[in-house]
Amino acid sequence: MTPPLSELLMPAAMAVAAGLVGSIAVMRRMALASDALSHVALPGVAIAILLRWNPLLGGLAALVLGTLLVWALESRTRIPTEAVIGVIFSVALAVGSMLASGDELINALFGAPASVGAAETITGVAASVLVIVFVMRARSRLVVALVSPDLARTCGIGVARLDLLFLLAFGLTVALGLRYLGVLLMGSLVIIPAATAMHVARGLGSMQAIAVAIAVGSTIGGAVLAPRVHLAMGPVVITIAAAVFFASLLIRVRGHEARRVPERSARSRR
Repeated sequence: MTPPLSELLMPAAMAVAAGLVGSIAVMRRMALASDALSHVALPGVAIAILLRWNPLLGGLAALVLGTLLVWALESRTRIPTEAVIGVIFSVALAVGSMLASGDELINALFGAPASVGAAETITGVAASVLVIVFVMRARSRLVVALVSPDLARTCGIGVARLDLLFLLAFGLTVALGLRYLGVLLMGSLVIIPAATAMHVARGLGSMQAIAVAIAVGSTIGGAVLAPRVHLAMGPVVITIAAAVFFASLLIRVRGHEARRVPERSARSRR
């Protein structure tokens, strides 16, 4: 059964945010760190389940606290972001696994899409728009800070504050996708479309456009296909995104081989 259009609105908006945030994360070499950061939501989801609260709110709270902790440790200790996130990720996964069990843990890890009310849809779309606006408006500053933090400071850019806002935008994007893809797979939706776009696009603008298109296409495709094949939505979404990634690699390899043939022919004639 194909989901109604109203139920596709929130995941589509979330996917747009994921594509934009992922493009910056990949450029900052945060691919693995970004995936690990999504796991920080697990303890919050588990605690919310135990207290019979909304698991999404618990996940969002854990992501915000985890993001603030990562930012504080990175800025004060100068330990690389991926190392700090790796430590926090390990602790979060261990604590979350102890607090949640059975079907609740499976749903938290892989997602459990259900009917989304009007209030949640409006809130989710609004939060996605907030992330989208932030990334588009801060794109130039994020790139300058990436290339040269010292130059960014000279230009009056608050690098530490910008890093914090980006990490919070990432955390919010992950929280928006917890219902659909879960803790384990949401980070993959942020990274895989951006990684695909990175070796296809010729500039940041086209990279973000391609990443958004792949993220939205994979999410909508997974939402439509999953019920028909009787599988969970999250794994189907990521499988589609991964298929696009490997297809793009194959096309690129063949393109390189096709360009080498004329070069070899020209050399042999000489």
